[in-house]
Amino acid sequence: MARLYTGIVAIAFGLALALLTTLSVLPITLGWIAVAGSILGGAFAIFEARKGWCIVRAIGFKTPL
Repeated sequence: MARLYTGIVAIAFGLALALLTTLSVLPITLGWIAVAGSILGGAFAIFEARKGWCIVRAIGFKTPL
């Protein structure tokens, strides 16, 4: 559940960054890179939650969740 909530928050944060970039509050290049990273990262976290899989555990690290 933690990955699902993290993914949802990351996508919402990405949408807020998109709004700030559109309103020219953030620099265009940096803003759109941050938007893409946040939304793609959030989508990947939601994918992990749906599949019950964790890339960090797949690499071999032990996680507390």
